[in-house]
Amino acid sequence: MRVTEMLLGADQAGQPVGQPLRLANRHGLVAGATGTGKTVTLQRLIEDFSDAGVAVFAADVKGDLCGLGAPGAAQGKVAERIASMPWLEHRPTAYPLTLWDVDGQSGHPLRTTLSEMGPLLLGALLELTDSQQAALYAAFKVADREGLLLLDLKDLKALLNHLRSQPQVLGEDAALFTSASAQALLRRLASLEQQGAEALFGEPAVQLEDLLHPDRDGRGRIHLLDASRLVHEAPKVYATFLLWLLAELFEQLPERGDADKPVLALFFDEAHLLFADTPKALQERLEQVVRLIRSKGVGVYFVTQSPGDLPDDILAQLGLRIQHGLRAFTAREQKALRAVADGFRPNPAFDTLGVLTELGIGEALVGTLEERGTPAMVRRVAIAPPQSRIGPLSEHERADLIQQSPLAGRYDKPVDRESAYELLLARAAQASPEVAKPQADAKAEPDIGSMAGDLLGSLASQAMKSAVRQVANQIGRQLVRGLMGSLLGNKRR
Repeated sequence: MRVTEMLLGADQAGQPVGQPLRLANRHGLVAGATGTGKTVTLQRLIEDFSDAGVAVFAADVKGDLCGLGAPGAAQGKVAERIASMPWLEHRPTAYPLTLWDVDGQSGHPLRTTLSEMGPLLLGALLELTDSQQAALYAAFKVADREGLLLLDLKDLKALLNHLRSQPQVLGEDAALFTSASAQALLRRLASLEQQGAEALFGEPAVQLEDLLHPDRDGRGRIHLLDASRLVHEAPKVYATFLLWLLAELFEQLPERGDADKPVLALFFDEAHLLFADTPKALQERLEQVVRLIRSKGVGVYFVTQSPGDLPDDILAQLGLRIQHGLRAFTAREQKALRAVADGFRPNPAFDTLGVLTELGIGEALVGTLEERGTPAMVRRVAIAPPQSRIGPLSEHERADLIQQSPLAGRYDKPVDRESAYELLLARAAQASPEVAKPQADAKAEPDIGSMAGDLLGSLASQAMKSAVRQVANQIGRQLVRGLMGSLLGNKRR
């Protein structure tokens, strides 16, 4: 049966409440205090998209969304909620789920490359000053000009050290790249490594076509990123990856215009992290992408505690609003509560502001779009239970899903092909024999034994010292260790 609507739940009269699927690319918001039922609502939305053949990419911040991969159980309060919705077709079902993890521990390794991320997003991740950002742009410009692929962090560190010792390579951009800015960039990269972000950069990088490919039964495949560690230990890494994914989709997907359904739905949990301390240029770019990406068939759904966590320009673009209960104890919180209520089209049947603090677990105020695209009156809705499991998978179940995944083996083994690190290392190796040779006495007869001794002494002292000094100045201590390893037949990859 062709799915034309996402069914969210029932209003106070018991009537179904939904959103036309063709308007699902108008984006949305799921908000509410902790413990009010946002996760269950997310599961319900994700299942609706999958049943309609729409691919989903979602972040699993608490680790319990992975229950989508196992059938649910209609018992207890879930059974009561189902019984209150006689029109609801509820069948316990496991959904096609692919698990991802930046560390590669609880899912397929999720990677991108520095070249694909680009200097703007990378600068935001590193929290650079204007001068440091300019230096980073100059480095990327040299990499493009000289064909130096920047795949992982060691590539960028090699390039920065190379430019410190060879500033003439920068050409007209030499003034943008100072020794101080290069040193600061290297320190920021070291800090990024300490957060465990090194695993994010490298190959094989995730391919968008793998995210969009449907399951064999026609349902949309659900791609779930385990972000439980990232959000707490490296929130900037989490936010930057999601911003990169959004920008990559915008650049690569073709225009679709009006369609009967989206091709992909993105769910960004802890959405406030996307905008926290974000440079103005990047925030403007993000707002532009969110505004325009709906024409590419992508719906973006932000998940956070309060709508106030998002910029006004983003809130103005959200067609579906699902607001779970909020608590207001301070004057500031009460002011924010009124702003949330004012964001809905009023319903004469109840006081929106008053209901906001009365909502129980699994209830929400829902503002949808009507068929013509205009906001419908807000309704108080009991959210329909998901058909998958409410709660996390066991470690054994996760392992089985990863092993049986259609992407098994595609991303699991890292690849380290020739890139900036290897190319600059090779240049240093070629330059190292060009050292000062011992001067021979032009008038003396050549003494083979003496010549051999001088040559060995030179190689052992002057040549090696000069070579190491030159390499250290060009590429830094890390590359010297790689060079010495190669001389010993144990080149570090």
